[in-house]
Amino acid sequence: MDDAIRAALKKPIRSSAPCRIDMGGTLDIATLYYPLARFGPATFNIALNLRTQVQVSDYTPGVVRISSKGFSPAEFAAGRAPFNHPLGLIFAVAEHFRVDGVHIDIDSSSPPKSALGGSSAAAVAVIAALCRLLEVSGTALPDGARHKIPELAHAVEEGVALLPCGCQDQMAAAFGGVNAWYWYGRGHDPWYERKSLIGTWDASWINDRMLVAYCGAQHESKEINGLWIRGFLDGTHRGLWEEIAGCTTDFIHAFSEKNMPGAIAAMNRDTAIRRHMTPGVLDKTGAELVEAAVDAGLGARFTGAGGGGCIWAFGEPDRISHLEPIWDGVLAGRKGGMLLDASVDMTGVTAM
Repeated sequence: MDDAIRAALKKPIRSSAPCRIDMGGTLDIATLYYPLARFGPATFNIALNLRTQVQVSDYTPGVVRISSKGFSPAEFAAGRAPFNHPLGLIFAVAEHFRVDGVHIDIDSSSPPKSALGGSSAAAVAVIAALCRLLEVSGTALPDGARHKIPELAHAVEEGVALLPCGCQDQMAAAFGGVNAWYWYGRGHDPWYERKSLIGTWDASWINDRMLVAYCGAQHESKEINGLWIRGFLDGTHRGLWEEIAGCTTDFIHAFSEKNMPGAIAAMNRDTAIRRHMTPGVLDKTGAELVEAAVDAGLGARFTGAGGGGCIWAFGEPDRISHLEPIWDGVLAGRKGGMLLDASVDMTGVTAM
């Protein structure tokens, strides 16, 4: 690392980015959105105030150290970190920026591996911090680098995972707010479209109508996403994915119109289809939470690719209030399970 960057690190660089809850996930994966183009594949997400905080500070020259809540700290000589390590994504980001002599400390407000897009939010926040480090040191950034943070985060994550990955988590982390994302694919300019569904004055309307719970079990999305993608590729569930694309479009339209019955119906249909394809998408606790929400006249969906992690419910405030103690009772029997103090975060990634 050159002297200018070393001098810039005398004061730590700090950044943060929000995680998200979502509807329509997997449709943001290129394997699906190219063949499904005629169905207008889209995803929906709400950025949450459960932010991931990152601090980049000075460390031993020639070494990159990463610490993150829920993981054992690790450090390697620059250029020698294994990218299949539990923190491999962040080491790969550091390698991309060719930094060394840094300690990257990550502290997430959401539970580890809770299917809220935390790893993607961390990657977005780390990239923003390293871009800021280069700016402070006087090092020129490539044109438009800061505006392409979510795309870079997605590209690095997909490369390290060796699996097709969606991009909605990185977009939620970068932009914040409540958005519908329409996926057109590379070759189109732009290759995606963002439609903001609320202004800051509407956040309280949503906060009163949603409830988010962590089931207590960490999720592992690769297996479920792999099953979904294989079922799509071999044609087994192609028609169901066409229906899921319609559910997401219906949900976005109903949400935009504040049509609660329509949004709830679309949400629950999406969950039912995915449970049919992959029964393991909900564990026992998740299934109890979803069924309690549906019985209360609410919409309910697992976040991300499920298999543990979080469930969110959506509906009228009185029904949410009715559901809250029921969910509390279900979670009381699950170690680590809890209701999350989650609300809409209108701010995307920040760095200073």
